Amino acid sequence: MPLFHLDADGRLEPILQREWLLTNGIGGFASSTICGCNTRRYHGLLCAATAPPVGRMIALSRLGEVIVPEDHPERMLEFSVNEFAGERFHPRGDQYLRGFDLGHTADFHFDVEGWRITKQVLMVWQTNVAGVRYIIEPPPGKRGELRLLPMVAMRDFHALRRGRTDGFHVRGQGSCASVSRDGKTLWMRCDAMRFTPGEDWWMGHVYRVESERGQDDVEDLFQAGRFAVSIGEKTVVTLWAGMVDEKLDHDWDCEVQRIARAANESSDSASDMARRADPSITLRRLLHAANDFVVTRTNPDGQRGASIIAGYPWFADWGRDVMISLPGLLLTSGRWTQARQVLCLFANYVSEGMIPNLFDDYSNQPHYNTVDASLWFIHACYEYRRISGDEATFSQSLLPACRGIVQGYQRGTRYGIRMDPSDSLITQGDSQTQLTWMDAKCGGIAFTPRQGKCVEINALWHHALVLMGQADLAGRVAESFRKAFWLSPFRGLADVVHEGKRDTSIRPNQIFAASLEHSPLLPEQCSAVVEVVRRELLTPMGLRSLAASDPNYHGHYHGEQMRRDAAYHNGTVWAWPIGAFLEAYLRVNNRSAESRAQAIEWLTPLLDHMANDGCIGQIAEIFEADPPHRPVGAFAQAWSVAEVLRLAVELGL
Repeated sequence: MPLFHLDADGRLEPILQREWLLTNGIGGFASSTICGCNTRRYHGLLCAATAPPVGRMIALSRLGEVIVPEDHPERMLEFSVNEFAGERFHPRGDQYLRGFDLGHTADFHFDVEGWRITKQVLMVWQTNVAGVRYIIEPPPGKRGELRLLPMVAMRDFHALRRGRTDGFHVRGQGSCASVSRDGKTLWMRCDAMRFTPGEDWWMGHVYRVESERGQDDVEDLFQAGRFAVSIGEKTVVTLWAGMVDEKLDHDWDCEVQRIARAANESSDSASDMARRADPSITLRRLLHAANDFVVTRTNPDGQRGASIIAGYPWFADWGRDVMISLPGLLLTSGRWTQARQVLCLFANYVSEGMIPNLFDDYSNQPHYNTVDASLWFIHACYEYRRISGDEATFSQSLLPACRGIVQGYQRGTRYGIRMDPSDSLITQGDSQTQLTWMDAKCGGIAFTPRQGKCVEINALWHHALVLMGQADLAGRVAESFRKAFWLSPFRGLADVVHEGKRDTSIRPNQIFAASLEHSPLLPEQCSAVVEVVRRELLTPMGLRSLAASDPNYHGHYHGEQMRRDAAYHNGTVWAWPIGAFLEAYLRVNNRSAESRAQAIEWLTPLLDHMANDGCIGQIAEIFEADPPHRPVGAFAQAWSVAEVLRLAVELGL
């Protein structure tokens, strides 16, 4: 990855806007900016998933990092960075930063007044342990001491710690240390260093992204003593920090190899592995990003299975996001065992014709509050059958769940979700519910009320009925769909139909009526929909959620939650619908060479974003509607990566 240099005036922009992410396969992660300055409450060297893949807590926020030269002990060369009130940064370790690389580890390269230091961060696979390794070369003939100051938060990852809170218990002996609070313990070990216990506080850290989002933005961190080692020649020291036990007996190189194997060994497709034997940089980057979202979750029968985290840093495994993401994340890369585990997990939780939209962050209990997740589940099941050829799993475990969903929607289920017998279309919700993916609600205000018959829900309904062989009902749905939603070649489709009224807002939801394999539209109508979406919604980073000409359009996404939620689906660009748009565009143009070249051109800015913008190596959830389309929201989103990966493979990238 490229190094982002300081501006000429010495400010930390733009490197404060570049982030990195490492994950451990069970929901835990490490993340910060590329200069090491935490700008979010979610940044930290160890965010542990205490009830995988949820129950997440920031255990170790950061390390203070100091070189004390032997010949000038009064000088403390600090190469970490923190922000305090008034854009005051201390220390200014960024002035020593010379390079940043991201692969299986996050690597920072420093020149600290002649001391050459490489810092590497690693997440141990499938366990809540982080490693931080320092490779230090002192200037010729110089000696000094490396000090590492663990800054501990020990709090829920949504919260912030304020004040000199009691209850921290520090123990240390030799190279080992532990910090306990509220029944949780952070263990630390560095065999090359000696730990000296201590209790101090660093007050008033400011997290600028939280400030911009109108959230609480100040935190006080507990310094639990220090690790120290004398250095007179090239030295390698590794500090391990974990929520597991005090042994922390890990080998760095072995752990890197485990991470490297994690994605490759999960593929069940020999042809896929052959294709990936010499993958392009683009494909390798996308596969690496995809692996960050695949996590272990315990099934109802107690067996370990797989699920998909919707996004980092704050999402869990949401049903809608999981099912939309699954074809791109797992099927495109041949990860059929994990795809089967994910689908069977959700099949076990089908209730009244619905799959869960989320599992609670704390209780792990399923919540049912979506109209589209179950229909995307049917789509994902049939894609799994088509691509993997696993007829046994499909017939025995998945098809019964699909039938239960269709029957539940026909009979009627939670939140008024039901098939209208007059036209066989699916209606849902009321003025207080937000059951589609456009679900922003704050202070009792639903910002995109979509009560009634939604265009993408009924496109998915028709698609599901065709897949399941219900031809007569599917035919009635298609006829009703065209009658209810078709407006004109210039406007395409209505977004929602309710009690005889049409919402004619131009939104990306209509693209799914043209992108799904079984469309309820006539060919010329599909072409018209693609053109409307291209003309009104397409940006370099994806599709706007509302046409710029609409009076409800918001060009920017920032500020307190009410303001952000008002913009969330009213203009803000979403990356994931680019997959449906390009799929539909290729289909209506018979996948011609010209259309493929155009599709590649439209996809390229998102690939460039992965390499150069936002969270390096990932694709953001959303982008501001107005140019330059700044990445906002969650900095890494599963369905964004999944759809770009799916189309990149489709287009031969």
